[in-house]
Amino acid sequence: MASDEAGQCPPSEGSDTSHHPWKQAHAPHTEGEKSVNTKLKRIRSMSKSNKNLQFTSVYHLVSGVDQLRASYHALDGRKAVGVDGQTKEEYGENLEENLQDLSNRLNRFGYRPKPARRTWIEKPGKAEKRPLAISCFEDKIVQHALRDVLEAIFEPSFLRVSYGYRNGKSVVQCVDDIGRCIQKRKINWILEADIRKFFDRMNHEWLLKFIGHRVADPRIVRLLTRLLRSGIMEDGLVSPNEEGAPQGSILSPLLSNIYLHYVLDLWFDREIKHGLKGEGWLFRYADDFIICLQNKQEAEEVMSELKERLGKFSLQLADEKTRRVRFGRFEAENARRQNRKPGSFEFLGFRFVCGCTHKGYFKVKRRTSGKRLRKSLNELKCWLDKQYAEMRKGELIRAVVEKVRGHLGHFAITDNLRQCSTYLFRAAKLLFKALSRKSQRRPYTWKGFKDALKHNAWPKAKLIHNINPCRQTWKQLTLKGGM
Repeated sequence: MASDEAGQCPPSEGSDTSHHPWKQAHAPHTEGEKSVNTKLKRIRSMSKSNKNLQFTSVYHLVSGVDQLRASYHALDGRKAVGVDGQTKEEYGENLEENLQDLSNRLNRFGYRPKPARRTWIEKPGKAEKRPLAISCFEDKIVQHALRDVLEAIFEPSFLRVSYGYRNGKSVVQCVDDIGRCIQKRKINWILEADIRKFFDRMNHEWLLKFIGHRVADPRIVRLLTRLLRSGIMEDGLVSPNEEGAPQGSILSPLLSNIYLHYVLDLWFDREIKHGLKGEGWLFRYADDFIICLQNKQEAEEVMSELKERLGKFSLQLADEKTRRVRFGRFEAENARRQNRKPGSFEFLGFRFVCGCTHKGYFKVKRRTSGKRLRKSLNELKCWLDKQYAEMRKGELIRAVVEKVRGHLGHFAITDNLRQCSTYLFRAAKLLFKALSRKSQRRPYTWKGFKDALKHNAWPKAKLIHNINPCRQTWKQLTLKGGM
């Protein structure tokens, strides 16, 4: 095999499983599930030690009852149901019989995934909606099992420039590393890019070729093809999937990382970066990415080559979200001399601006972008409009407190506390208005409302993530694995 031996050998000492999602979120329920975890650890270790190793026989890890049971327990039973209307609770009434039947169908290739149910969710502040595909519960089990195996194989191969949908990686870490790169390296230009409708345009043929680099088990390819082409049901009609991976699918995030690993990450690392006269660094989070470059001419050349590269794989840049920005340690001084505002750019909900330390040295500062701040507040307002009449006052306040804490967990970083304070104040005003609509008489005065917030532990704008780029050298950053 790397095949059947992976299912028999114990994990090597020190093998890394810290970012395996099932292992982190759910303890094994049976000895069989512990064995599954051991096999996945072994595969991960083998993949990490040999980046060219092909796994020729891993289908039994997907179709086995123990793996399917582990996937069943890992799934959230509160999620929306698919076209068959079956819930996790209903499926679990005869769990062992259902899992054995599913395993048998997978082994004899009699398993046929049902079409996913398409639903549309609103984008706050926009007329357009985002499509989501909701699979049936049994299909979610199979997707989860396949995802676990593919993740164990491919995760060790991914480059450090990839941050999205990976355990041990986060938006804050990505934003931190970008700041340190610009802070410590000779960066003068930023290519800010976004791929248009990426999840809808992934080419199935290319995706299967990429997976074939590490997986030579034809049964895995056959199962993945069926899952990708199972179709979408909307208004009673089923439309086939000729390309793309449905958003909302358990498999889609991992498949997107595999696709862009070969299309973008390796291409930049092996063909572009080493051909540059100046410096160049790529940072990618899902289908959003930026490229930091030293020279203007090379920035123009990379932009041209990037469009050509993506076009070979049925992808296209979104022109309205793609631009070249002058940014770096010399930008503030150049802008002052030319009597203009310094350049800035937005990425992952943050606006990156040129600043300086108390001693006058250049510093990259990050603030919540105005667009993201408005979006977060609009989402909260829409939620309150739907829930204020359904929940009691105390429940409503506590629910909003949790939502506010989630926002702060993302944005309460160095140099951004003022924007966090703005969000907290506006969120409190939205909550106050919602509570006032619950009856003809206002339940609270503003003073009483503030007391109620204090009683329910309303958060304050405090620093959660200290990501000051001046406190570490670039050498320390690279040793930590930030790049």
